[in-house]
Amino acid sequence: MKLNMAEDEDYMSDSFINVQDDIRPGLPVLRQIREARRKEEKRQEANLKNRQKSVKEEEQERRDTGLKKALGCENKGFALLQKMGYKSGQALGKSGDGIVEPIPLSVKTGKSGIGHETLLKRKAEEKLESYRRKIHMKSQAEEKAAEQFRIRLKNKQDEMKLEGDLRRSQRACQQLDTQKNIQVPREAWYWLRPEEETEEETEEEQDEDEYKSEDLSVLEKLQILTSYLREEHLYCIWCGTAYEDKEDLSSNCPGPTSADHD
Repeated sequence: MKLNMAEDEDYMSDSFINVQDDIRPGLPVLRQIREARRKEEKRQEANLKNRQKSVKEEEQERRDTGLKKALGCENKGFALLQKMGYKSGQALGKSGDGIVEPIPLSVKTGKSGIGHETLLKRKAEEKLESYRRKIHMKSQAEEKAAEQFRIRLKNKQDEMKLEGDLRRSQRACQQLDTQKNIQVPREAWYWLRPEEETEEETEEEQDEDEYKSEDLSVLEKLQILTSYLREEHLYCIWCGTAYEDKEDLSSNCPGPTSADHD
């Protein structure tokens, strides 16, 4: 027996000499990490099994179990329904259009008082409504500003058009008056002022015409001047035509304003 053991433990045999150790770098560290992780997992499993559940967890488990379980004959309310002809799975009501399942249980787990959730909900709705109101007011203000800008732009364009029509009428009036040997216009602003006027002549004309022309708007000047051209020269600035007589003017000209010629 001892010889056999000695033979088995012969350290000089080929079985011991030819064995090569695994000397890859980092291998012992990896083995230690795996072993530590395995021990930690076993410890956590043992703690989870041995840990006592809290009162809330036990109540929750009992509640879930009870809610999952269908009502049986041991329930007094269910027993009364069965005596009145109710069968399990049948809807309530004479016509069978009522509820089939019991009203769900809503458990309050927080520490806030009754009505606190309703208060929070109302505050959230008020905050949302206030935000929507602000957005609506901002949108209205932007629309109003855009509308005012369009009105100002249209007024400016209309004013520029009136000024252009007035200059055209003044040019036509000066030309037609000159053809009739009229050397001085009926009103100073009936004609376009030449740019080469001297300062003295300009000051004299301003003194005479300030109280007359400055009180008139561009539209009023245009209306007065176009009426003068129609009566004195039978000329329509909108048609660009000098008519032969008043009858020809009234029959062939649409009217005395720009809108009549649109």
